[in-house]
Amino acid sequence: MLEKKENYWDLLRCPKTKFPLRQIDSNLVTDSSDLNQHYRYKVINNIPFLVDFESSVLDEKRTIDTFAKRVIHAPPHKGIQALLKKLVSPPQVTTANNVRQLISLLKSKEKIPRVLFVGGASIGQGMQPFYDDENIKVLGFDIYLSPLVQFIADAHQIPLADESVDCVIIQAVLEHVLEPSQVVSEIYRVLKSDGLVYAETPFLQQVHEGAYDFTRFTESGHRYLFKHFELIKSGAIDGPGTQLLWTIDYFSRSLFRSKAVGKIFKLLFFWIQYLDKIMSEKYSIDTASSVFFMGKKSNQKITPKEIVKHYKGFQK
Repeated sequence: MLEKKENYWDLLRCPKTKFPLRQIDSNLVTDSSDLNQHYRYKVINNIPFLVDFESSVLDEKRTIDTFAKRVIHAPPHKGIQALLKKLVSPPQVTTANNVRQLISLLKSKEKIPRVLFVGGASIGQGMQPFYDDENIKVLGFDIYLSPLVQFIADAHQIPLADESVDCVIIQAVLEHVLEPSQVVSEIYRVLKSDGLVYAETPFLQQVHEGAYDFTRFTESGHRYLFKHFELIKSGAIDGPGTQLLWTIDYFSRSLFRSKAVGKIFKLLFFWIQYLDKIMSEKYSIDTASSVFFMGKKSNQKITPKEIVKHYKGFQK
């Protein structure tokens, strides 16, 4: 369940210095004896905007005046709309299984674990169990406001204390950051010594979110991104069928210069993604639409030779 303000407010940190913050009127100010390190962050409607705009791709005025007004609160689909949504975007069995395993691992370590969602303005596919469980404390941040967000932040500078969370989940976010390795370093920093991380990231998907889409990862590249984490589990989320459906959608958009036409073609060919279920991972991982990594914070680093051995595809 979402964590209450009084339980996480003391964990908030200055994104520039990582020093504690103290509230002065409608601002949070860096708590430092050095006047040169006093930075001020707005608090709007009880939501801190903890972004170092000088080093971020985010524009301060747009974030506060525009992004802050983009409140994500999508109503549930109903009737035929719900059926079509389910056909085109069926529940992810792999994600659901991974979430069950992750929750089990967390509860074996901590009675009431704290889980941080990076990019948590909406509940990602398969992530509802974290929000439903009264014995899991959920923190979330994003660059958009929503009922699920406790603060606004840039993932390159997570404004939380060192070793303050038990688990970090970052689903469909790493493609949207300029420096993925820096984001993963921040995840490492805020995790406790035996903390867990779970990431899902595109491999073969077309550009989405326009100008804020930068990077893709193979399964091996994704695993190496988390080189300071011990591997628990990794693999493909969506296979070649889903990847082909993305291509049909975007090919149709490009050919007819219409997003609506792309959606029509996606609906016509929705069945292609179901062919993923009959493909072995060995043959699908090299053309996967997206991949995942589940790992534990470690003092050791995977070596270049080990990442070559890690390869799971058929091209050996």
